[in-house]
Formats: sequence, C-alpha cells, structure tokens
Amino acid sequence: MACGGLRNYEGNDISKVELEFQSKWSRFSDWLHCICVVTFDLELGQAMESVYPPGVKLSDQEKCNICYLAFPDSNSGCMGDTQFHVRLRTRAPLTPQQLRYNEESVPTLRADCTHYWGFVYFRQVKDPSLPRGYFQKSLILLTRLPFINLFYKVIQLIAPKHFEDGESSLEAACHDINRWPVLDAGQNMMLPVMGSVFQSYIPNHQTGKVARSDILKPLESLNVPHILASIQDVNVFDPLSSLISHLHLLWELVLTAEPIVVMASSPTDSSALVQALTNLIQPLPYTAEHRPYFTIHDSEFKEFTRKQFNPPCIILGVTNPFFTKTLQHWPHTIKLSDSSSIKTKLRKVGSVKHLDSAPGLYTQYKPFLEKDKAIIKKLHNGMRTERPTEVQTAMVKRHLLELTQSFMIPLERYMASLMPLQKNISPFRAPPIPNPFNPEDFFASLQHAGPHLTTGIKGDWIGLYRHFFRTPNFSAWFHERHGKLTDKLHALQLEALAESDLKRWSIGKKEVEIVDMVLKLREVLRSDPPVASNTRTLLAKRLEELNSVLPEDMKSILNANS
Repeated sequence: MACGGLRNYEGNDISKVELEFQSKWSRFSDWLHCICVVTFDLELGQAMESVYPPGVKLSDQEKCNICYLAFPDSNSGCMGDTQFHVRLRTRAPLTPQQLRYNEESVPTLRADCTHYWGFVYFRQVKDPSLPRGYFQKSLILLTRLPFINLFYKVIQLIAPKHFEDGESSLEAACHDINRWPVLDAGQNMMLPVMGSVFQSYIPNHQTGKVARSDILKPLESLNVPHILASIQDVNVFDPLSSLISHLHLLWELVLTAEPIVVMASSPTDSSALVQALTNLIQPLPYTAEHRPYFTIHDSEFKEFTRKQFNPPCIILGVTNPFFTKTLQHWPHTIKLSDSSSIKTKLRKVGSVKHLDSAPGLYTQYKPFLEKDKAIIKKLHNGMRTERPTEVQTAMVKRHLLELTQSFMIPLERYMASLMPLQKNISPFRAPPIPNPFNPEDFFASLQHAGPHLTTGIKGDWIGLYRHFFRTPNFSAWFHERHGKLTDKLHALQLEALAESDLKRWSIGKKEVEIVDMVLKLREVLRSDPPVASNTRTLLAKRLEELNSVLPEDMKSILNANS
C-alpha cells in the first residue's frame, strides 16, 4: 500500500496550525508520534490524562483504543511495573522524512504506513491515599517505527521519571528526542534522552545483509552511550521455549499467514510471543495483520471475531478468558502456561473446540515439511544445561533464517528470470513489462533449482509454495519485486534513450512526433527518474539537441508552456 504525504486524517490539506506544529516538532515527529499518559478515573475508567507534545493530532477512535490498550486486562492482576507493546490502526500519513527513510530501509524496519506501534509502561501499586486504594497509570510511546529494542529502553527511562517528577520530565524528554539526528537508514545513531545516550545502527539495503564490525565502536561523546547491537532485537527463544518442539510447524503457520490466537495471562507474555512469531520468517517481512495485545473493547473486535466468515490473516495476542469462547472457531490457538518452563503439548482438536485450562498448541494443521530433529534436540539440550538465552535465540534465528532463505531463493531466482531480454528494450517505445508469474513454470524450475540445494529438510515443498501464493506475505513480496523489475526496465529504456542519436532519429519525422518526444523528455527529467546522474545529464543534452531542430515559432510555444 502506498503511503501518503502531507494530508490530515480526512484527506484534506493540513492547516496552518498543523504546519507550525510540524515545523516546531519535525524531528520528534519522524521518530515518535507522541507520548500519552493514561490514568484510571473512577467515573470514566481508563482516561487520557495528557498527550505530549501539546497539539499532537489523535482521532477520538485512536484515543479510545489507546486508553483500553494502555492497561492490562483486569484478569491479569499485574502488580508493580509491567511493560508490553501494542499495534493499532491509523489513517494518519507518514512524515516526508519517514517516506524517504522507507525507500532506503530494509523491509522489516520500515515505518508502518497503516499502524502505530505503542510501547506501554504500566504501574499499579497500593496507595491508601487514593479512592480505589491503588495508583494506576500508564505511559505509551506512540511511533510508526518497529524499533522494539530502542523504544522499550526509552520508555524504561521516561516512565519512572514521570511517575516521580510529573509533567516537566515529559516535556524534557520530548525536547531531547526533538534533537535526535535525521531518521535515516545506513547510519550510526547517537540518541540522547533524559541524561542517557543510546547508540545503535539502522541498516539499509546495502548493509542489511552484512555484519558491520564498526557499529559498536562508541562515538565521541560526553556521555558513555548504552550500545544497542540491534535497534529491533527480538528475543525469540524465551517466548517460544515451551513451544520449541513445534518450531517448524509454527514457522509454516506464520509463513502462510494462518490465523493464530495467543492466549496468555499477561500482555507482556502475549506481546512477546506474537512478536517472536512474526520474526520467525525473517528476512521475509510478516505483512499480515498482527496485534501483540488485543482487548474486547478494541474498535476492530467485531471485524476480527465474527463467525460468518473465515478468520482473517492475523496473529492475535489476548489475555481475557472471554476470547476462549469467542475465538473457538479459529483454526490455531496457542495457550500459554503461567510458567514458560512447562513444555506445551500439541493438541489436535475437532471441528468443535472446547479449550480446557491445559496449555498447548491447538491445531489440525498438517505440516508440509518434516521437522529438523537435530536443531530441536540441540535447543532442548541447551534448556537442560541452561545455555544462555542469547545463544539459544541466535541458534533459532540462524536456523530459521537459513530455512526461509532456502524457501525464498528459488522464488528470487525465478522472479529474476521474468526480466525481458535486452533486445526488447527500445529507446523509442515504452519500456516492456516483466513477464507474467506462472506458478507451474516456477514449479518446473524447482527440479534443478529448488530448496533441496540449500537445505536437507524434506517434504511437500510445492504444496507449501501453493499455500504461500494465497497469502498477503507473498502478495507484498511479489508487489515489491515486480516494482523493482519495472523500475529496472524503465531505467534501461531511459539509458538507451540517453545514448541514442535523436537528431538523426528526427530526420523525416513529422513535427508533432518531435514535439511529443520533447514533451516526453521534459516530463522524464521533471519526474526524478530512477537513473544515474550521468544518464540525467545525457537526457538533458538529448532534449537540447531535439529542441534545436524545431522551428522558432514551435520553440516559443513550447517554452511558453514549460
């Protein structure tokens, strides 16, 4: 989906007040949308106490959803400090800098066009001086950026300070963030906030696949920075530890965007597992819907839970037992135990599902591929010998990265073969379009260039590909690759045009044909074409040459309309 520019929620041009706000808080707005404070009101329940910076735009629906997502469900009984993260829909456009950043960023780190990410810090402690006998308040960082590691660290600094010092600390934090560097991919960032400095690196297309040896060297700074090796570091092992025996089944469910509900006792557990699941198929982005924590008050509740249609492609994290009955028609349910050390069983269920209290993975799904028993054994041995979580997570990520690459490399190779031959590109015709994607041709190519070349895992790979082709994960991948092929063909056609002899071409041509080419070249140069700067220079030269063959009266008309 294309992301819009400077428009408000209703699609109108933004007002002078909004422009002034964006001018004052432009750098802050690239990194964060706002910081919300939600408190418990005896009459209203969860209520928005304040939003920083002042003047931030939030729709009434967004405010309502934020308030309900800001507190753990009453059944969770979370005392003390609780952290988790959420996602909620928005119609607000991305900032111009976020759009530029997305062009260079790796897909899994792009600013979200359709959702806010919310990083929540909730505190509930006994306080006899208050009417309910409890202090209950949440801070939420709202952002378009999926920088899990960074924003959890930032909220850990900001929230406790606010609970102690009040509004002045939030004002200070906002001004700190407003001084952060330009949001850009491929950069080593120093991010000061509340007297601390975070240092991290945001990979781009060129560096995303390469380990950087220089990113962890502290830059010159008055403060010793907290170094974040990854801006989106996700601990996949701890949330998945009770489900490790089903690792390959879960990978298939996520790859094919199957509807999954995660039932946990706290939003911390639900959001951690939902996030771990969406990371199982990296570097392929999980582009279906996912909600790390979801409540019965959410504005999409009816949309996601209605029974008259098949469940949507979504991973839903919930804590309210009400969902046990409401979502019993869903095909895949993960019920977490309160203690992650208990191994979760695979429980086959019938057409009517009555979830008991036992933790487990409830599904009738039959995997297309066999398990890799060796990696499962290694991970179980690691649990028994208390191997560090970081090592276990690295093992899981490396194994599944190789599995995902084995699955995607044949698709990448086939997609590249859809490029038309160079001889079909003419400087005087529209660029050709990529050849159509034909599943049967792709399946035929697997005999000599299939996943068996890079993995020993056996199974019905073609069946898995067929299932994958019907998913939003495939649609998003195909749309991006097809767009890149189309851009490449456009660039090759413009390069051929830049190197052609247009003066010679114009001999014998009607004036209207020459004028059409002049107008075409002007439009190309205005549109910032996807070509190198020397090609742009040559195109401008071709335009001058073509102008020179036109009669003076036609030149005057064209110049008057330029």
